[in-house]
This record gives sequence, structure tokens and C-alpha cells, in this order.
Amino acid sequence: EVQLVESGGGLVQPGGSLRLSCAASGISFSRFAMMWLRQAPGKELEWVSTIDTSGKIPIYANSVKGRFTISRDNAKNMVYLQLNSLSPEDTAMYYCASRADAVITSSTRPVYRGRGTQVTVSS
Repeated sequence: EVQLVESGGGLVQPGGSLRLSCAASGISFSRFAMMWLRQAPGKELEWVSTIDTSGKIPIYANSVKGRFTISRDNAKNMVYLQLNSLSPEDTAMYYCASRADAVITSSTRPVYRGRGTQVTVSS
């Protein structure tokens, strides 16, 4: 059974930081690019970031570039998203996901997706 389990969300003040984690099981983790998506209330699913299989090539949406950092640990089947300089516009449910291939893309149509972790940025 494929499982992607996100954690690390919460309530943070504007300008604050959070680190999201995703634990993967039941997939060939080291063979797949991994991504983070997010969805704010009343809005469409938005691609945030993707990292390649080696962990050396990340790509980011313009809206988060310079503030968020994606990383992965293939030995632990984990992928992370460091969120810095958060603003209320970053409030959303954040999902760990994969297209089940090694393609580095900004897709919002993954094959696998976790249940999400809520990030709320508010004073």
C-alpha cells in the first residue's frame, strides 16, 4: 500500500517559518521525483515545488521561490519543505505527491498524494 504522510503544519505568524515533512512508504521512493502541492480554501490545487530523484535539482513556483526549500533523504524515504518568510497568502493545505516517475515537472496531477497538512499564517 502506498502511503504519503505529511506532518509539520500549524499556525504561524506572518514572517515565521515551518518545516513540513513527508514520510513515504510502499513506493520506489528513490526512483521518483517528489513534489509539494497546496490548496487554499476556494482555490484550485497549486504546484509548489518538485525535487529530482537525487535531491540535487529542485524547481519552485514563482510565488515561493527564494522562500521555500525542498529537500529529500532517500535513505529515510522522506521529503521536506522548509517554509520561510510566510505570509497569509501561503495559508493552505499542503500535500506531498508524486507522479510515480523521475520527471521534474510542475504538474498538479500526481499519481500519489497524501492527505495533507494544514498551514495557517495569521497574526
